[in-house]
Amino acid sequence: MAYQIASGCLGCDNCRPQCPTGAISVTDGNYWINPILCNNCEGHYNEPQCVVNCPTGLPAPYQARKGRTKIIDTRPATSPDLFLNGKNNAFASAIVVWEACNLLAQRLSLSWEEDEDGKLSYRRAVFQGRGLITLRMANSLDQNPPQALTGKTALEQIAALDIRAACMHLIYAAHATALDRPWEQEFTISDQQIEIYLGLDKRKDLSKAAKLTLIKEIALQPCLLKTVITWAQQGRVREFAIDKSRLWHMVDVQHHLQADEQGCQHLVGLTFKVKAGIWAQYFLNRQDCKKQVAYYQYGTLPKSLLTTIMGIWQQHEGAARMLLWLLFKVRMGKEQRITIPTLMRVAYGEERLSQAASLREDRKRLLRTFENDLAVLHHYGLKPVFDPVTYPPEIQPLWAKLADLPEDADEALDFWIQDGTCDTRLTDCGPRGKWNLLMNARILWFDLPPDWEQATPGGSKKRQRKSTGNQESRSSRSRSRNQNKEPYSTPANLSGEQIAAARKGQGWSQRDLAERAGKSQSWIRDIENGRFQVKAADQTLLRKVLNLG
Repeated sequence: MAYQIASGCLGCDNCRPQCPTGAISVTDGNYWINPILCNNCEGHYNEPQCVVNCPTGLPAPYQARKGRTKIIDTRPATSPDLFLNGKNNAFASAIVVWEACNLLAQRLSLSWEEDEDGKLSYRRAVFQGRGLITLRMANSLDQNPPQALTGKTALEQIAALDIRAACMHLIYAAHATALDRPWEQEFTISDQQIEIYLGLDKRKDLSKAAKLTLIKEIALQPCLLKTVITWAQQGRVREFAIDKSRLWHMVDVQHHLQADEQGCQHLVGLTFKVKAGIWAQYFLNRQDCKKQVAYYQYGTLPKSLLTTIMGIWQQHEGAARMLLWLLFKVRMGKEQRITIPTLMRVAYGEERLSQAASLREDRKRLLRTFENDLAVLHHYGLKPVFDPVTYPPEIQPLWAKLADLPEDADEALDFWIQDGTCDTRLTDCGPRGKWNLLMNARILWFDLPPDWEQATPGGSKKRQRKSTGNQESRSSRSRSRNQNKEPYSTPANLSGEQIAAARKGQGWSQRDLAERAGKSQSWIRDIENGRFQVKAADQTLLRKVLNLG
């Protein structure tokens, strides 16, 4: 049972130091208790210490605030919203951002090294060892310059990281692209914006207090990362070194409180002011990039990736790790051959992979998990294209083998009858030595969903004018051609057989055609079976999708 502080608090500060969970905070002179952190001092004391130490006995059992939260007019203005097109947004994709994302997602699965002072570090060599990126965990958000944690304390802090903090890290990277000098300028984000970005606004199973507690926790974790960068000269970009700099500076956290009828303060909102570290001066510098003396590296952040991570991080953490890693990997080009051991290291870590190589039961378990995680990626639009030489159908997952299964029931029956007459069947167990074969297998590339397409931080006016001119030129040519054409006659209606033949000619299933036409699969099935006539507007749509004249 949690407690709350009613009106009439003297502000003596007797309770706050005695709270074993750190649930008592002071905001604008008002004392309040976070109901998510407060546990009635169970496991620490026999009685709640806030009640014992309060001279007026104000703390009382917590009662959830009833009714909707009122809009707070005193909140500061926030930075412009992301994902204005509803699909994606540009974000800083420099290698230091990539490695920080890997750290937040993979945590102790990475290779951590201890230096002479006992400080744990994650290192990534660049330029064939001529440069080095080092990431460490800082001991607090306030100390400047930040001091790195050592030994057991560092390991505990790393283990406590939440993979969902990687989503906040990417949101910060997206906001940074909207600034001209992000290493000097701040951006402001509210809890309401974060709820929408992460899809928490649709979570009806979480209370407002639980959402705010989660948002604050994952918003602060990326700001605990400390960067040390040694960069070799590359072209006109001179060598540089960054030492003891935060990845993100949490400049300010504002807690917005509202009092209920009893005068108890309730947390109803949060506002974060964040600034990028010095790394942005070298990797996200638009002006110096034009002079070719710095970099301006950005990629495309799909909104669907954030909501997907928030939805699968518990049941499919391996798939979530691969999604975050592939976000940066695919930026290097679509046809990036990826070996299966590399994907497994990303998803499960080197230690688990080595253990599976020596223990049969662990190997079987890891194989099932990996194939399930690949199925999750396929479900969310990242479809792996297997190398037919190193990753033949014999060792591919069953869901991949069933990709050609017809949607029509009669065709599916013929498919399974044909499969049953073959010497090897789709449902047969994998060949002996499948693990060894997989260790040499690779994926040619991943087919990406549309919202992973390139997004730009700001459109070029010159490019826009050129595009407009091209459109006008094409439009005039089209009008000229149309004037010379014969009068247009309405084409005959498509029959169900014609639609089915055109679909098969494209190599599509009924589901594929339904997705392209924006219809349901049952609708496609019914018109192909002749159960109803297709309307004129749908006839035009199907002709366009199937490329029929």
